[in-house]
Amino acid sequence: MNLEIKEQLIEKIEQASESTLQEVLDFLLFLEFKESQKADLEISRLSEASLAEDWLTPAEDKAWEHL
Repeated sequence: MNLEIKEQLIEKIEQASESTLQEVLDFLLFLEFKESQKADLEISRLSEASLAEDWLTPAEDKAWEHL
């Protein structure tokens, strides 16, 4: 991370009100969650092709046709 950005953030945090700090924290937690979701989605996409080899077969279709 760019040290200058980090220093600017720290300076602003030190000047911010309690309610602003809570909003900033909430936003940072949201961004963290969003990034983790992106990573989970990417893992799912990467595994899709290998799983399709097992799932997209006539035997698998037969096993699930009664549902």
